[in-house]
Amino acid sequence: MKIMSFQASLAAALMLAAAWLVSPVSAQTQTPPAAPAPAQATAQPATASPAPAAAPAVVAPVAKPDAAAIAPAMKELSPWVMFMSADVIVKAVMIGLAFASLMTWTVLIAKSIELSVASGKLRSALKKISEARSLAEAQMALGAKQGILPSFLAAALREARMSAGLSSDAGIKERAASSFSEIVRAEARRIRIGMGVLATIGSTSPFVGLFGTVWGIMNSFIGISKSQTTNLAVVAPGIAEALLATAIGLVAAIPAVIIYNHFSRVTKSYLELVSRASGAAGRLLSRDLDRSHGSAHSRAAE
Repeated sequence: MKIMSFQASLAAALMLAAAWLVSPVSAQTQTPPAAPAPAQATAQPATASPAPAAAPAVVAPVAKPDAAAIAPAMKELSPWVMFMSADVIVKAVMIGLAFASLMTWTVLIAKSIELSVASGKLRSALKKISEARSLAEAQMALGAKQGILPSFLAAALREARMSAGLSSDAGIKERAASSFSEIVRAEARRIRIGMGVLATIGSTSPFVGLFGTVWGIMNSFIGISKSQTTNLAVVAPGIAEALLATAIGLVAAIPAVIIYNHFSRVTKSYLELVSRASGAAGRLLSRDLDRSHGSAHSRAAE
């Protein structure tokens, strides 16, 4: 019995030892299913392989800042920035054209006020002497005011006084008309002061601006040859600065031509008023001469 129990216990011990030995083997055989975990771990990088594919997306944002950095630089090409970065010669041309434009608008304001005041005074003076019967009466109506019409009246009275005792009325009128013509020419020269400046600015400003443009483009081409590149971002600023000179030249020339034509019409209208004043003074002188001869004839008849 003991032997049988011993054998049974020995068999049980052997079975336990076999089970203990078999368990590591089964664990080792079960590790292959766990192997997919590393495989999955390795597969996750494989599935995460789009990360390298996303590398261009990382590079693209790096390129975008460059474009964003270029865009503000292009936006900074304002007229003032282009003027400050231009060549000295181009700057001098731009400053000269800006000064010419300032002169144009100054002449516009000054001549508009001058012509308006002169025309108003002359029309008022003509109304005052419209009912006058003699040079003396016309002078009394005008008073001590200065102007073109008082100058005509003074010239007529002076000629009548200096020709006293002469019997030729035609000679007196001819000499008075000569004096009137001199006054008209002097007034025309005076009223046209400043219009020559407008004519000069209107005719020369485009060519001056073109000179600045040619000079600036020449410098741009020199810069292109030095930089050995034809990139538009490098070439554009210099060409834009050069073209700005032409733009300023046109800005100075176009208003000058328009204002000159306007003042030509207004000056012509004013000179027509001056001719009317000359004719009024001549008629008053003729009346005085006829009146003086009529009184002389009446005294001779008595």
